[in-house]
Amino acid sequence: MASSATYDTSSLPNPDRAALKRVGAQVRERLAQDTGIYRFPTEDAEIFALGGFLSPSECERLIAMIDAIARPSQLHDQDYAKGFRTSYSGDLDPTHAFVKSVSRRIDDLLGIDPRFGESIQGQRYLPGQEFKPHNDWFYTDQPYWKLENERGGQRSWTAMAFLNKVEEGGHTFFPEIEAAIEPEPGVLLIWNNALPDGTPNEATLHAGTPVVKGQKYVLTKWYRTREWS
Repeated sequence: MASSATYDTSSLPNPDRAALKRVGAQVRERLAQDTGIYRFPTEDAEIFALGGFLSPSECERLIAMIDAIARPSQLHDQDYAKGFRTSYSGDLDPTHAFVKSVSRRIDDLLGIDPRFGESIQGQRYLPGQEFKPHNDWFYTDQPYWKLENERGGQRSWTAMAFLNKVEEGGHTFFPEIEAAIEPEPGVLLIWNNALPDGTPNEATLHAGTPVVKGQKYVLTKWYRTREWS
């Protein structure tokens, strides 16, 4: 996971291409059957949103849980001090009954086997904090790929829920399709990190823009092509 500015992804090894193509089709069909799900009007990426996925009380509870575990965010190839990802984050306890119920609701919505989902991660952004443009899929020519390949392979879909209203800033911005999504409590944002043919989709490049006023809380769940461990 890194900025795509200096990469030609067409030349990268893609051992999970068939799986990405298969799960992409499965989730695409499932989401298309739900009339409450909105698809963003672009042919360049598959991005969906569902309002009211989490209730106000659920959002408040998750915010408190994030505050209890938040630490400086980490990346495989970027030190916190470099300023690429300056939020605070942490994995929610996957054995906690409430966390399990939220996680399972996301699994059921997408129709993905729970075994393929990573633990839910909570993130908190304070004024000035951001996550610069990046992709969620892994670059298979990087040293970290050996570990990630063993842990479950490539990331397929991303599900991210907004937990609070931000006074100013803190949008989720997809620069390739010029879409800036304002945080709206309880909304679940979903996107396919691959193209229909199972290759990485450059148009899923996205950023958490700097918070100007207030705080921003989100939770994210990533899915792999194989069982995650």
